[in-house]
Amino acid sequence: MEFSHVGLVTDTPQPGEVFVEATRVWVTDFLKHPYGIEWLRFEPDSPVTGPVRHQPHVAYRVQSIEDACHGMPVLIEPFQPLEGLRVGFYLSADGVVIEFMEYSASPFE
Repeated sequence: MEFSHVGLVTDTPQPGEVFVEATRVWVTDFLKHPYGIEWLRFEPDSPVTGPVRHQPHVAYRVQSIEDACHGMPVLIEPFQPLEGLRVGFYLSADGVVIEFMEYSASPFE
């Protein structure tokens, strides 16, 4: 497991944000932020509810989402927001929203 970024929820449009249709959320590229921040701005009709929509999250790059999330409550089942990337959201034992990111190709290419 390798730390990737911190995701913060905002209501303010951000420069360079892109739309993820699967969750109806606008996101920024954490690789372009000097401190590894991803901004998330949810559309009113986004299907995302609960902690993912209202709390920050900490994201980790993993080899296998299924191995990393073992025994954790699921907040959002794994899905593919971009080609070559699967993500899933889970809740840690102490209530932190965790995103696991599984790449089939390097995000740095």
